[in-house]
Amino acid sequence: MKKIRHHLFLAAVLLALPLLASAGEGTAKPNIIILYADDLGYGDLACYNPKSPIPTPNLDALASQGMRFTDAHSSSGICTPSRYALLTGRHHWRDFHNIVNSFEPSVFPKGRLTIADMLRSEGYHTAAIGKWHLGWDWDAIKKKDPQAIGGKQKKNQTVSDYDWSKPIPGGPLSVGFDHYFGEDVINFPPYAWIFDDKIVQAPDRMLTKWIWEPIKEGHAEIRPGLMAADWNPYEVVPKTTRHAVDFIKSRKNEEQPFFLYFAYPSPHAPIIPNKEFVGKSGAGPYGDYVVETDDSVGRILGALKEAGLDDNTLVVFTADNGPEHYAYERDEKFAHWSSQPLRGLKRDIYEGGHRVPFLVKWPGVVPPDTACPALVSQIDLMATIAAVVGAKLPTNAAEDSHDLLPLFKGDKAPVRETHVHNTFANTYAIRHGDWVLVDTESGYGSKVNPVWEKRHAYPADDSQPAELYNIRDDIAQKKNLAAAHPEKVEELRSLLKKIQQQGHSAPRLEGGQSLSN
Repeated sequence: MKKIRHHLFLAAVLLALPLLASAGEGTAKPNIIILYADDLGYGDLACYNPKSPIPTPNLDALASQGMRFTDAHSSSGICTPSRYALLTGRHHWRDFHNIVNSFEPSVFPKGRLTIADMLRSEGYHTAAIGKWHLGWDWDAIKKKDPQAIGGKQKKNQTVSDYDWSKPIPGGPLSVGFDHYFGEDVINFPPYAWIFDDKIVQAPDRMLTKWIWEPIKEGHAEIRPGLMAADWNPYEVVPKTTRHAVDFIKSRKNEEQPFFLYFAYPSPHAPIIPNKEFVGKSGAGPYGDYVVETDDSVGRILGALKEAGLDDNTLVVFTADNGPEHYAYERDEKFAHWSSQPLRGLKRDIYEGGHRVPFLVKWPGVVPPDTACPALVSQIDLMATIAAVVGAKLPTNAAEDSHDLLPLFKGDKAPVRETHVHNTFANTYAIRHGDWVLVDTESGYGSKVNPVWEKRHAYPADDSQPAELYNIRDDIAQKKNLAAAHPEKVEELRSLLKKIQQQGHSAPRLEGGQSLSN
């Protein structure tokens, strides 16, 4: 009898091992939440910039309860590419550079594995809430135009051009998500709520200009187009937050783990903080919008705690790129530089364009109130999450993703040495160790502000064909060392070319070897 019990015990242990290993720590696979801000600056949060005039108590609390990465990067200096890279573990520039415009198709090639695909195959319930901006197959619900000549559709869209009752393929549900709720993009038509793959209320009018209270910072940036009567931009943050809270509460008694990808429209333009947040910061309407975003984070994490799911949930907060160019005026008016202490903004391949806040909390695994200086990327989330849940990635997926789980657990050894920064085609920067090569005449991708450069003591442009910085000694990227170290310029150019040509940079596809070896 003792021998039988011993065998039964061993069998039970063997059956439990995969579950134990997949969670990294603990006895069950953790729930996973990614909170993704839009156009948020590295220096906006108090946990990164103690002098920030923007109160962010919930994000500061998240940092104190977990790990704050100080050298974290998005793949691009703009929206769609960064989201694609995060969800696929692959540099966007291997496939495309631009954002998805209104009514454009999905950027995901057929068969491209996403974090949601991977987690669903591991038994997770998956949900995307908020901004999508990765494309849909709108043509599938478009009616044929009887007035078309030679098979061409009429150029100007009307509300009657689409069959809004049909499901829209090619969206979140086609790349691994079981559920979606949001409005796709706050400043692109169609202006309507989407539940899973269907429009909640059909557009019945044309929005031709901003019709709400005047914008107090920046511009509305609303593209004219189709709009539903029940859509209001001021409702986007509150409504998606309520949906996320309800989603989390619905998982309270479920044994199945969940993955929630919650993408904010804020503090992206239009900068429209709701009335209860107006005046809550010392950085104008933008700062108030960040306060509203922080409040939403607090509500979502509060719902997690209330549901009793806090202890077994991995939470990641980060942003898609640096702040919009309105930051120049904000610096002058409020003495607050949203990219502090960095140079560059959204679209730029200077550090401020892609170095972003990156906070991770996982009770019992991630040591609380710690800062990690290691170089990391949002692209690394896919390999990291695969390690967390015990999933094996195929060789044709997550080609640039590094496993950060050792860092999450407090290991100080660097996981990656190299990262490629890019926004526009043929304009790249590469980071390797302490060195950054901006392989073009300038790292600016949009507006240059000479007044701001003078105020912050930047030297005049030296017209060199490339810029080289030692980021450890010169995080503000003021001293171009390209002329003094031509051998380093060539070394980094060669490394960049290698990464571009070989089609991958993940250690598991390199036999675990450094790319510089």
